[in-house]
Amino acid sequence: MTYFYKTMKSPLGELKLVASNDGLAAILWENDDPKRVRLHPQEENKTHPVLLETERQLNEYFAGRLENFSLTLDFAGTDFQKKVWKALLTIPFGETRSYGQIARKIGHPKAVRAVGAANGKNSISIVAPCHRVIGANAQLTGFAGGLKAKAWLLDTESRHAMQQKSKAA
Repeated sequence: MTYFYKTMKSPLGELKLVASNDGLAAILWENDDPKRVRLHPQEENKTHPVLLETERQLNEYFAGRLENFSLTLDFAGTDFQKKVWKALLTIPFGETRSYGQIARKIGHPKAVRAVGAANGKNSISIVAPCHRVIGANAQLTGFAGGLKAKAWLLDTESRHAMQQKSKAA
């Protein structure tokens, strides 16, 4: 399978968007470990429709105008990893969950470390919001984009969620 990519600027640095013909396969960070996500071969394609739509939605998200992405995702991983990544998609905008909560949600309550490992292999950062997963003690834990980026994403979402709640009240 061939993957296509384009890069985009974001408030958190350059992001590399990767798609297959089946959907979005990855959002990679500027300093991402090349061994973390292995999707090869890749061809640059600045006009691929999945990549253009991903860029549009990410720009809306960063501007605070989008809370839920509507993209077709093409996760590449084990069945267990895919189960974890699909659970990430259920974490509401502006909220967090612990690794233990995710483990219980997918029916493997003792697999907290395995959930953490799968979370670390999530190739579709931001859209499959692994940044919303925190330690049991509410501390920020590892993130491919770095803890500074994780804190920025969580702070931005929390601020926008609070604004939406105050508008609704």
